[in-house]
Amino acid sequence: MSTRFISADRNQPLLLPPDLRQWVPDDDLVHFVIEAVDTLDTGVFKVNLRGSGSAQYPPHMMLSLLIYCYANGIFSSRRIERATHRDIAVRYLTADTHPDHDTIAAFRVENFDAVASCFVRVLEMAQELKLLKVGRVSVDGTTLKASASKNRNVRYDRAGELVEQLELEVRDLMGQAERADRGEGDDGQKLPDELSRHKALKEKLEAARHRIEERAKKKAQAEQAEYGRKVQEREERGGSAKGRDIQPPDPTPRPGEQENLTDPDSRLMRHNKKSP
Repeated sequence: MSTRFISADRNQPLLLPPDLRQWVPDDDLVHFVIEAVDTLDTGVFKVNLRGSGSAQYPPHMMLSLLIYCYANGIFSSRRIERATHRDIAVRYLTADTHPDHDTIAAFRVENFDAVASCFVRVLEMAQELKLLKVGRVSVDGTTLKASASKNRNVRYDRAGELVEQLELEVRDLMGQAERADRGEGDDGQKLPDELSRHKALKEKLEAARHRIEERAKKKAQAEQAEYGRKVQEREERGGSAKGRDIQPPDPTPRPGEQENLTDPDSRLMRHNKKSP
């Protein structure tokens, strides 16, 4: 009985231009963030008033991008840039535009206080709408999830405390973004330049596979003499000695065999557990 598979052709072009609205569920958090930010005054944000140089991204879009990503634990400006390509909700939020990481970081740095203030206002609106969380940020002031909890009915004096709590939360998230950009290195998500093209990547992978296979064959050849010696010893003993069967050298690579695509001569070093 033959198995039928659903066609998954990555090279199949779309018959019609994609409508990103159809790719984002109606209940996705991104809709709330966009609508909430659209109610805020972004006139205080720093922009190039002269309008010279490259076209600028709208402040309300950049603000929505930062709030949505920070609330969902994406702090690095490089990761946010990548999310504008990878994440459907983020791609919808940015209307399929892709601000680079320098632009994202500069917007946060130049408008740090304004971003933090607007972030708190968005979380306050979420409180009013009785949302439990905005992404990873709790906005109800309690870890209890029961709708009937008395903690959902906030007194006036307690409301001020919750706003202060949200302000601290936002400052912490903004601080994480600052630290992420300062200490940013290779996040393991970007291919080296020589592998960034599809054809070059395929050629490198084929060459790596070939080197792995050649190494396995050479290893098997080197072990052949030892294998022959063990077989001869067992035959001289009549083949009746107890013990595991002697396995011939296997010329096929083990599943865990690795190869560095950019530096074939390098190898992963094993840690010595006995070393201090």
